[in-house]
Amino acid sequence: AVHAAPAVPLTPPSPDLLNRVKLLLEKPSTWDAIPKQVTLCIYSPDGAQGQAFQYAMSYLSELPKYTQMAKDIGIDFNLKLDPPFKMRIELGSTKLKRTASTDVQFRIYSDERVASEDFKAKRCDGIAMSNLRARQFNPFVGSLDAIGAVPSYRHLTEVIQALAKPQMAEYMVNRDYEITGIMPLGAAYIMVNDRRINTLAKAAGKKVAVLDFDKSQAMLVQRIGAQPVSVDFTTLSSSFNNAQVDIMAAPAIVFNPFELYRGMTDAQGNVRGAIVNFPVLQVTGVMMMHRGRFPEGLGQLVREFSSTQLAAAYRFIDETEKAIPAKYWMDVPVSDRAGYQKLMRESRIDMTKEGYYDPRMMRLLKRVRCQIEPTHYECSLSDE
Repeated sequence: AVHAAPAVPLTPPSPDLLNRVKLLLEKPSTWDAIPKQVTLCIYSPDGAQGQAFQYAMSYLSELPKYTQMAKDIGIDFNLKLDPPFKMRIELGSTKLKRTASTDVQFRIYSDERVASEDFKAKRCDGIAMSNLRARQFNPFVGSLDAIGAVPSYRHLTEVIQALAKPQMAEYMVNRDYEITGIMPLGAAYIMVNDRRINTLAKAAGKKVAVLDFDKSQAMLVQRIGAQPVSVDFTTLSSSFNNAQVDIMAAPAIVFNPFELYRGMTDAQGNVRGAIVNFPVLQVTGVMMMHRGRFPEGLGQLVREFSSTQLAAAYRFIDETEKAIPAKYWMDVPVSDRAGYQKLMRESRIDMTKEGYYDPRMMRLLKRVRCQIEPTHYECSLSDE
């Protein structure tokens, strides 16, 4: 793919971050608030054996290497993984002569709607889910997946690191919900069941899959004169593979688990469809918690730490994009790209006016785009 994921280094936590962790763990009130048991819910479309869950666990398997770093600030830290569903965290403070342990239970959901309802009902203390659906909990962070607003992985890295800064903390909290991390899941690409649908004009009249809980998709589809067909994550692949829709958008991560190549090949096995190599939005996942279940101040530290750990995410995205054979990809002619950008920009402005996207997030995303590409025509305009 032309928009290859960047090789971002894994950065160790800064001395400032470590110092703030130390200060938090020197408060007796922090130790009083450490829960004995925690339930973390994870949305993984293909269950505990699926890529999404393996990806989440790969983050956790990195944590034991921070044992020495914890020792340096006077904390004994021990993590015992008992895959796939359990983990135990043991902590000790030399200074306070206190110990605490937390037993973590993972609950895996293949239906994201059920996971989000369980989180709402406090059956989950924390959750990892798609930002598209998490918008109901935090509309500001949920607007990050706005159509065409984050053109590349370089832009996305800048945005995630900006959102992790302490001065953005107030935007990460909404009522009892706090975002504790934002993770890249890969750019969403347009997928078509017929390579002849290679311009916006040719999409007119075609049936396009749109997620039933994301109004922005239906609006964009109507704007190009196509017909939106409502689906959810569980019916998306069958709709495309059985030709009930001609067009859909998704990141590379779902290509193999959802067997989308079936919708792109004819009965003789010839490739007739394609993935259009032009990102329409960045799909992100969020980690979120109920604030009252964890020590005060923990969310900020976890956000900052997770924003330094993007390397594993990009490595994973890169592998999934490169694993799709070249015969399925189709490039957008350079002459057509400006038209796509203009269409997405106009849709974004309309959706913001309608109150669907948060205008503060739109301003932040535009600022990042114009920092990276200051000569782009939109940078001299003030309507977004």
